[in-house]
Amino acid sequence: MNALDRFSLKNKVIVLTGGTGLYGRGLTADLASAGAKLVIASRNAEACQRVAEEECRAGNDVNAETYDQGEESSIARLRESVLSRFGRIDGLVNNSVAITMTSPMGSLAEWEASMRVNATGLMLMHRIFGEAFCRQNQGSIVNIASIHGMGGPTLSLYAGTQKPIPQPDYFFHKGGMLNLTRYYAALFGKSGVRVNCLSPGGFMNQDTEPFLGRYFEKTFLGRLGNKTDLGGPVIFFLSDAAAYLTGVNLPVDGGYTAH
Repeated sequence: MNALDRFSLKNKVIVLTGGTGLYGRGLTADLASAGAKLVIASRNAEACQRVAEEECRAGNDVNAETYDQGEESSIARLRESVLSRFGRIDGLVNNSVAITMTSPMGSLAEWEASMRVNATGLMLMHRIFGEAFCRQNQGSIVNIASIHGMGGPTLSLYAGTQKPIPQPDYFFHKGGMLNLTRYYAALFGKSGVRVNCLSPGGFMNQDTEPFLGRYFEKTFLGRLGNKTDLGGPVIFFLSDAAAYLTGVNLPVDGGYTAH
């Protein structure tokens, strides 16, 4: 195997949660084009099926599944469905997120709904899929966190704009994701299972001035991420090229957190 072959995902069975949204759609395209047998899963069955059909028409191997990360039994069914179809799972990308809080003073019910999916559900994804990986003595888990998990909010970016400030539940679970990555990297390491994390910065969306100008000033590359900027690092962590990397958090933020 030459050096470039080690970066290939050819014939690797990869599960990507949340494969239709801001990060997910670009990840679906990139992982599929890297040769993966890709399974995308979310609560939105219609959106997953539409994306899977688009990718299959482009010649890629993408399958749609429906699951609810807030339900333990649903996560277990997703794992068993993939194992039944392919016989193994080589990688898991935890990209799903539930946005429930709309204000720092949001209700306790909103907070608890967020924790059920984004904290408890994330733990269960590691536990349930990790069991299969450890039985295989191989596998790679990649968590999609955020620069909001690496530090406090820069509220000055939002002053005088219509853009809402990030909510406390998002900071809580993205920060927790970093240490959960390290925990499961330690727990699964002796079984040959790797667990790593990526922390994206601002990505292409509908933001306008003055937010963008302020954000660009704080970002070394002076721009937002685009739909292909996250795929390369995810492919790397899933691939054999990263065989000796685990417990890592990699900012994918154009230099925003490097100050």
